[in-house]
Amino acid sequence: MIRHPARAARFLALTLAAGAVLATGACSNGSDAATSTSSRSAKTLTQGEAETALINATDLEGNWTRVNDAATWRDSLLIGKVDAAQFFTDSKTTAADCQKLLDVLYSDALLGKPSGASAVAGFSGGSDGARMLYQVADYDRGQLDSSLAWLKTLPVKCDQFTVTGKDGSARTAQVIETSLPKAGDSRQGLRLTLQGPVGGKPATLTLDLAAVRLGTNAIAVTNGGLGGTEADSTQQAVTLGTQRLKDVLAGKTPAEQPPGQQD
Repeated sequence: MIRHPARAARFLALTLAAGAVLATGACSNGSDAATSTSSRSAKTLTQGEAETALINATDLEGNWTRVNDAATWRDSLLIGKVDAAQFFTDSKTTAADCQKLLDVLYSDALLGKPSGASAVAGFSGGSDGARMLYQVADYDRGQLDSSLAWLKTLPVKCDQFTVTGKDGSARTAQVIETSLPKAGDSRQGLRLTLQGPVGGKPATLTLDLAAVRLGTNAIAVTNGGLGGTEADSTQQAVTLGTQRLKDVLAGKTPAEQPPGQQD
């Protein structure tokens, strides 16, 4: 994807505006014990608050449009079986972890099943025709920590593996770690690339995955498609989405972003 200087400048302005609270100047994954906001974000979300905490299309640069059919999005490339025979170490456990990744992405449950309120927004468009699924939810704290710890292991366990589709076709998958803005109490970013046939033609599915925890609440982002992924949009969703959730948890009304200029 060609990086647009104007887009980069606008995103820098957005991150600087939020930087006093989120310290987005430094990017990392993992947790921040010394700067944890857990005591301030332990509040349980109501359904209305979860919906208010969702980002809007105006929070994203580019041709993003909010859609109502996100619950029906399912990519057939994610359907398949991961054979344990391809792994040399701890083969059954590793295969199960790689299989779980495909399954949670297909079912839109990156962090597992929420224990409380949950809201989802879907966006389509972007310069490459990507789709973004954005979720805000309240979770059991133990489950949430386990899910984030599990995601962190995947770039090592599932760095490269093969998936066999229902039609017997072979698909090659790769998982790498990506850097996220330093937001929330802990966070994890991944990128999944899955290559295989679609309609008899070779295709590549690329998905950016991002999860950020705030106390027992979290945001989860899945962004990408057959045309690639927009890393800038994932970063924006994490930065601005975390701030919106923090505002809601603090009883504040989230600031609305002005509509982005289209390139």
